[in-house]
Amino acid sequence: MRRKIANYLSQKKFIIKLMENPADLSEFKQRHTPRLITGLFLMAFSYVIGWPAIAALGVLAVWYKEPLIAVIGGPTIYAISCLVFLFGAWLARAPHYLGTLTKFAAQSFIRKYSTKNFS
Repeated sequence: MRRKIANYLSQKKFIIKLMENPADLSEFKQRHTPRLITGLFLMAFSYVIGWPAIAALGVLAVWYKEPLIAVIGGPTIYAISCLVFLFGAWLARAPHYLGTLTKFAAQSFIRKYSTKNFS
């Protein structure tokens, strides 16, 4: 099945173009910039402020017998967490890195399973 998919894809123009220009992974070996570190920190921090804060608001809502604490606060904290994650991903240039990794993965898949010889 994988071989059929790889052979089918290897006939497409964008795959042929992708195979002619191999992905350059050298940027992953470079020293991390403060912008990348800050972005990764914000992405990790968004998980810390996301669900644990929502759980804490749920506990507070039960403790004080005020359901509006969880009803209003939960979605608000979740939205803030999502915004922090997206800002961190933008700072870390996540779309650029994911594009490079996707190209590399596609090239590896085609090289491994395609019967067509790409040099």
